[in-house]
Amino acid sequence: MKISVDDVKPAIMRLKRARGQLDAVIAGLENENECHDVITQLAAVSKAIDRAGYLVIATGMKQCYSGGIDIDSEHLEKMFLSLA
Repeated sequence: MKISVDDVKPAIMRLKRARGQLDAVIAGLENENECHDVITQLAAVSKAIDRAGYLVIATGMKQCYSGGIDIDSEHLEKMFLSLA
């Protein structure tokens, strides 16, 4: 099963934003910025990536259910746990 780009646009936008935040983390480390600022930005990147992953999995689940595709619950559980 493939997921259409239109269905995951919010996840794509979130990941692009996270890319910018990650660049800021790297720059902050290279420029010896305040530890608190770097850690705050790093936490934001991590959360954005996690949420994008959940969005993609949720979209895939919706498509499978609406398309009548059988979902292996063990496989689905492994996908969710891989994001934890």
